[in-house]
Amino acid sequence: MWAAQLRAAARGSQPAARTRAGNAAPRISRKTASAASTASLAPASRRRRTRGYCGGKQGLGPATPARRLPSAPLLRRAPINPSMGHPFAASSVGQGRAGMDGGTDPKQVREDQWKEMLTEEQFRVLRQKGTEYPGTGEYNKMYPDQGAFHCAGCQAPLYDSKTKFDSGCGWPAFYAGIEGAVEEKPDADGMRIEIVCSKCGGHLGHVFKGEGFPTPTNERHCVNSVSLKFKP
Repeated sequence: MWAAQLRAAARGSQPAARTRAGNAAPRISRKTASAASTASLAPASRRRRTRGYCGGKQGLGPATPARRLPSAPLLRRAPINPSMGHPFAASSVGQGRAGMDGGTDPKQVREDQWKEMLTEEQFRVLRQKGTEYPGTGEYNKMYPDQGAFHCAGCQAPLYDSKTKFDSGCGWPAFYAGIEGAVEEKPDADGMRIEIVCSKCGGHLGHVFKGEGFPTPTNERHCVNSVSLKFKP
């Protein structure tokens, strides 16, 4: 009798044990267990996340601080002093009215010197081969009876006023330059002919031939106004 009661008590307690075991130990997937095991083996420095990064992926470790490079010294261009043998007159500096002094060859003048002597627009056109907007030039519609148009850079005479004509192109047009004053050379685009001042090499514009204008030469020297300076 006593033995039978013990066996019954044992059978009644087994379901309860299984229920408690099921509540206390939930099932864990293999994937979750593997990830937890890998994370526990990784060093602390690899598991620590960071707020930012320097050239790497975020969260893989502490960011390496960027090294600050020493800044280069600021180079300042020394102003040109006309009294120290500068090739152009003092009153002309920065005004585009430079006058030759002492027979200096203008082709030997450095570009930084040209930049000091010319206005910003003159330097862009004369030295950097720029082009002014059509119809905006000072001499586009100017047809004087006397005088000559000189180079705005070196003041060399380039065109007699009598050779200027109205071509309707938006830039001053001349059918011929003063002999030996204007040099022709192939343009960088491989199609046009560039014209420059033969004395200083300043860019004037381009020459077009055979267009049918009623002029003695059937040529059109299309010149930027900013490259010229008229003198009556």
